[in-house]
Parts: sequence; C-alpha cells; structure tokens
Amino acid sequence: MSELIVRPNRTPDADGSVLRITPETAGWTYVGFEVYQLEEGARLSVPTGEREACVVLLAGRADVATAEQAWTNIGKRMNVFEKIPPYAVYVPSGDRFEVAAVTGLRLAVCWAPGKGTHPARLIGPEQVGVEVRGQGSTERLIHNILPESEAADGLLVVEVFTPGGHWSSYPPHKHDRNHLPEESLLEETYYYEVQPEQGFAVQRVYTDDRSLDETLAVKHGEAVLVPRGYHPVAAPPGYDAYYLNVMAGPVRTWKFHNDPDHAWLMPKPAGK
Repeated sequence: MSELIVRPNRTPDADGSVLRITPETAGWTYVGFEVYQLEEGARLSVPTGEREACVVLLAGRADVATAEQAWTNIGKRMNVFEKIPPYAVYVPSGDRFEVAAVTGLRLAVCWAPGKGTHPARLIGPEQVGVEVRGQGSTERLIHNILPESEAADGLLVVEVFTPGGHWSSYPPHKHDRNHLPEESLLEETYYYEVQPEQGFAVQRVYTDDRSLDETLAVKHGEAVLVPRGYHPVAAPPGYDAYYLNVMAGPVRTWKFHNDPDHAWLMPKPAGK
C-alpha cells in the first residue's frame, strides 16, 4: 500500500469528516486538505487559527458564514461531473467558517499558513477562470478557483476534468525546488472523483534520480500526496477523472519544470 495515497473513512466522523490531510500526517510544511460529507441540515464550525482556508462546495448547497460575512443558499452543482464552476469561500487566518447544509453536501477545505492579509470573500462561478488545456489525448478542462492572480497568502486551488483515455498534468512537470524564477517549491495534494465510481485514475510520482518512483491506481474519493517530483495523471478509457489540486509553499507562485525526457511534447509557440 503506497504511503502517497490517502483513503477516505468508510463512514463520516462525528463532524462529517471523511478525509483529512495535515502537514503533520503528510510529513511536510504547508498544505492541508479535508473533505466533509454533511447530511441536509447538518452544521460545521471551524476556526482557522493560524491558517487560511478555501472552502470549496464540491456538490450540494449550503449557507456559509465567517466572522463578518455570510452567504445563503450558495452552490449549484449536485455532482462535480456537471462541470459547472463551483462556489468557494476564501477565509483568512484568525477567522472562522460556519457551514449549514441546505442539501446533502460534499465539501472540500483547502489549508495553508496564513497572515490575515486578505478579508473573507465569496468566489462565485463567474469568478472562476475556465480554460481548456492541451489537445488531442491531453485535452482537459480546468477551473481556476484560486489562482495566483487572485488574493491569498499562500493557497493555490484548481480543479481539473480529465476525460477517459486522456492525460493531464502532462507533459510531466515538477515544482519541488525554491529556485525562482525558473521553479517554485510547492507541496501538492490531488483529491479524486471518478465517473463511473468503480473506476480509477493512474498517477505516477517520480524524481529525476528515481529515489521516489511510484505508479498509483487511485480510486473515487481518494487523495494523493505529491511531496516532490513529476506527477502525470491518466484516466483509463471509459472512466472520467476529476481532481482538486491544492498547492502551497514558501512563495505563492506556480513555476514548474518539465521532465527533460518529455519536454519535446510541449506545444510549440505560434509561428515556430
């Protein structure tokens, strides 16, 4: 059993938690990630403490409040594979968030160290950047929920839809050195959902010296830790894969380095 795969609980904890990653459990410094499954009418209250949070409504509707802000009946999609950009709420450190499930609710909470620099805010679907990346068998749909162009202290949050038979996070790239401007150091988690649910995705995590080299079969509801190295993803034919990425590191910027063996696969600039 790979230590890079984090499996969900069979049944939710008392607070609705089904999956929890902390810097301590992951053996790193910055990224935390949680998934909650709440029944209609259930409530959740979490202080942020020294961390900032991005609360992403994966599926379902909810009322969400922080110490000074409140938003009622947010959420639109009932399944991530509707491919509608999600509602999310950014919450700074030194604050809290309270969630009341209006319907059955699946909720992701993305964590990183915070400085209390930015106020809490709603991130509506119209504020989520949508793009199609790649072409042919590398084409995938991207929802940029909290990119570096939007305010946060450390968090970067994005979700990706990879059709069956396609690859993503490809060509293989890494961001495990604090060597700007060429490359940034970012820890990363991948949270997966698969349609149909009995399917799986394949992710390889490997370093140049192969001191880390694992190929993982990842099931619906599981998460993968990417502490370092390249980390491409494939969705087998017949099964669409969704993943939610959380990244954070000492500098909030995404500068990646392609595997030299596969860099030739990068699209050529126009006119070249």
